[in-house]
Order: sequence, then C-alpha cells, then structure tokens
Amino acid sequence: MTQTAVHCRELCKTFGAGEDAVKVLRGVNFEVPRGEMTFLVGPSGCGKTTLLSVIAGLLNPSQGHLEVLGTPLAQLKGASAVEFRRKNLGFVFQQFNLLPALTAAENAAVPLLAAGWKRRAAVEKAETILSDLGLATRTRALPNQLSGGQQQRVAFARALIHEPQLIVCDEPTSALDAETGHHVMELLRKAALRPDRAVLVVTHDSRIFPFADRIAHMNDGLVDKIEINSGVLPC
Repeated sequence: MTQTAVHCRELCKTFGAGEDAVKVLRGVNFEVPRGEMTFLVGPSGCGKTTLLSVIAGLLNPSQGHLEVLGTPLAQLKGASAVEFRRKNLGFVFQQFNLLPALTAAENAAVPLLAAGWKRRAAVEKAETILSDLGLATRTRALPNQLSGGQQQRVAFARALIHEPQLIVCDEPTSALDAETGHHVMELLRKAALRPDRAVLVVTHDSRIFPFADRIAHMNDGLVDKIEINSGVLPC
C-alpha cells in the first residue's frame, strides 16, 4: 500500500475562459502522507478550498496529475467517481450540513444508508460511534436540539462511520469555541494516526496548528512551503 494518500503534480484549476479566465491553482505540487494530519493554510483567496475540492473529486482540475489513494482521479467518470468518493472519502464541512428532519444517529448513518445498509444496522453503528464521541444521550435529538459542538461531533461521526481512508475537513473549528474546537481536533488527530488513513484540514484557525503533523502554506495558487511540526500535540 502506498504511503502517500494524495499526490498532486503541476495541478491547475481555471474558472471561466478567454479574457474572463481566472487561474486559481497555478501548478500545485503537494503530497498528503498516510498516518498523519496535514493542514492547508494561507490567506483568503489563495486557492485552499479549491485545492481541497479538487482533491475530494468535487471539482475537476484543468491540468496536471492527481492521484488519491493510488487512483488517478481523471480515470474515474460518472458513477465510478461517485462510488470512489462514497467508499474512500469522509467529509467534515464548515457548516455541518446535517439534515434537519433526521436525528443525530440518522444523520451519522447517512453514508451507510447510501451504501445499501439496512436502516437498523446503520443507525446502531452510528449510535455506537456517537456514544464514543460523548453523545450517548443525544443520538435521537434533531440538529436544532444540539449545540454547535454537538452538531460538529455528529458531522465527524458521519465522516468516520464508513471507515474512509481520506478525511477532508473545511474549517472544522471556525464555528466552535476554543474548548470544543480543541476536543474536535483531538478526535480528528486520533483518526489520523491510523497508518491506512490520512486527514487533510483547510483552516484559518491558528489555535489548532499544534495538532498538525505538517502544515502546507498556500499563496497565490501554489503550495510554497511545508512545515514539519516536531512538537505535535499528543492525542
């Protein structure tokens, strides 16, 4: 098994065409190792979210080479691309994106239900994961009955429940207070320490930088510096 979860070479992404074309990614060279948590940081508008979206298969690159978990994403089309993401990727969104009519356990179970699991088995597994995350008494609560931190834990359970090899997170602590954000990052860090898994986090939140194994700095559509964190916080 490859030790690199994500491999980008000269990756470009342009929006629009002709005089209106905007080149957001300008030839990115970047790798995400397995068994680690990698942060992607930089000023607003530098291309972080675009790069995350390309790596996650939500956007197609305009040029360059991209392999995710040893698979060239350009070879995947239509249903095969959707199936690859469903099986191998977990997403933690900035706004949580929980379905308001579903309970916490049902929200966390969505990836398993999409994979064809029986509802009872999927919800039972979700309840187990939510219990591990400290939400044993809130599994039947609706999203509007949960605090921001509790909703984030449900989103985290949803990202982990199908045991993906790559977890991608877009500003996972931006809506959280310091204590809750610290706890969420501890949970993500534990997930990242598996040798078959990698976690990639886009963030502006410097409070959580100590959780990263490495920090990739973006500027003007390029990754221009990689920092290795020798003092990473233990989980």
